[in-house]
Parts: sequence; C-alpha cells; structure tokens
Amino acid sequence: MSTGKNTKGYETPNHPYQGERIAEESDLLSRYGLKSKEEFWRAQSELRSMRREARRLLGEAQGDVDVAQEAGAEFVARLRRIGILGDNDDISAVLSLDVTDLLERRLQTVAYRQGFASSTQQARQFIVHGHITVDGARVTRPSVKVDVSDEGAIAFDETSPLADDLHPERAESQEGN
Repeated sequence: MSTGKNTKGYETPNHPYQGERIAEESDLLSRYGLKSKEEFWRAQSELRSMRREARRLLGEAQGDVDVAQEAGAEFVARLRRIGILGDNDDISAVLSLDVTDLLERRLQTVAYRQGFASSTQQARQFIVHGHITVDGARVTRPSVKVDVSDEGAIAFDETSPLADDLHPERAESQEGN
C-alpha cells in the first residue's frame, strides 16, 4: 500500500467540450510546441496557484500592496528570478499574468527564441534527446523554467553532434533567424 500523495498536478477544464476554448488551447499547443493539453493544463494550474498566493498575501495585508510585498518577498523574488515578473512589478502584477507568461519561460521556448532550433517542436526534441545544456548541466525536460540569469548559459552539449556549427540541423535553424 502506497503512503505517498497521489494527486494530479493539474486540473482539467470543467466543461469537456467548448469549441472556443479547445481552439484557443490548440493554438497555444502548436505555438509553444507542447506535447499534450496536459502540459497546457499544468501551466494553467501553476498560474492559478501563483494568483491564489498573491490574493492570499494581498488579503492578509488588507489590500496594502507594500505590506503584501514585504510578506511575499521570497515569492516575488522567485517570480522575478524566473522572469515572469519585471524588476519594477509589485505583487499585484501577479493577478494580471497570463498563461503565455509562464509558457514563454519554459526551456523549450527560450531555446527556440535564442535560435537553437528552427521550431518549438525541434527545440523540444533537442532537449529531450539531451543535446541542450543549461549552465553546463544537461537538461532533458522541456518544461523547466529558465532563470533570467541562466538565459545566456544555454548551449549545445559539447558531446552532441549538434555542437558542430556545420551540422545540417544547425544550418536549417540558423537560416530561419
């Protein structure tokens, strides 16, 4: 008998078929190269928990943004480090975040935006196959949130055939930029 907590890390939509929601999700899935709607729902759930924490902090401070900012200093610092909040944003900015703000900080998206791959799907494949490193460490999970300070440390693994500038896949991704 297992004693561990066995819960999903995301919530599915309440209504199974809503054409507009499904079309919007499918657009974001293709734009960000997500494997399944589960990944999208995980990002939505993560955003939901961030908003919940911001609302809790603001509620405890009775709407006083400065007091809430002080109480949630670590929370805000983490969001700034990941790049979800800007340096000048306060805790109330968390409430206006969109799911795309989280999706933009995934390693898969950052690697694509930096020109390591010609598409988000190719970036995902390079990461899963172990061709991409962050700060010298091989990362094989495309959903990892990349800190702003680590953006410049993303590179091809030196043991990877893709580390060669003349590799055919590298040539294709360089033409697209």
